[in-house]
Amino acid sequence: MKMIAGWAVLALAACGGGEAQDTSEPDMSNVEEVAVIGDDLAPFGDGYPNAGDPCRRLGESEKTANWLDDSATLVGCPTEASAEALGGEIVDNVGGVRIVSVPMSTDQRAAAQAEFVESEDVLVPGTDYSATTIMDCGFGGKPPTQSCNAGIKRNWGEKGEALIEVMKPDGRKRAIFVKGLEPYGADSAQADGSAGWDFKTSREGDRVTVKFGPETYVIVDAMIEGG
Repeated sequence: MKMIAGWAVLALAACGGGEAQDTSEPDMSNVEEVAVIGDDLAPFGDGYPNAGDPCRRLGESEKTANWLDDSATLVGCPTEASAEALGGEIVDNVGGVRIVSVPMSTDQRAAAQAEFVESEDVLVPGTDYSATTIMDCGFGGKPPTQSCNAGIKRNWGEKGEALIEVMKPDGRKRAIFVKGLEPYGADSAQADGSAGWDFKTSREGDRVTVKFGPETYVIVDAMIEGG
């Protein structure tokens, strides 16, 4: 009977001698979250730099206007790794989307400018504006510390001209006329007393400050040039 018991012990040991299964949860701490490139960043194209890549080129919107530059391509990437792989400068993070400014070569800049001139402006849905933005503004002779909604109509009037319509806090609009990148006038009326106001501008880098009577507006070149 001792021999039988011994064999039974060996049999049980053989059955339970296999490696135990790993039932622990996988370590997800090193998995990078993938952000969604939303419409508020005006993405276009099927991927950047190549079709199918996770990053996408970005157009003009309220959240990208500050970073648009005709010497660089603005790109949105869903992860840090995909953004760093572009070799550009990560200038912002919007809801997890890395905004990257990728410098263009001389040839790329020439091609982009030619494409911009030859293409027709796409209007913002539901408006007759080429783009909409938020610009710095001030009223009553005060500095431009307020924010005003504005719409830009490119290719307006004579060739090379643009119209900026600013929605003022009182609900009225102020139209500013631009030729090239230089504002040259504004609409005026007897009703609001603006008929006799002086129109003055001053430039600092890519920003032009417009003073029209007691009103002040700051126009950034990218608003006119687009991207």
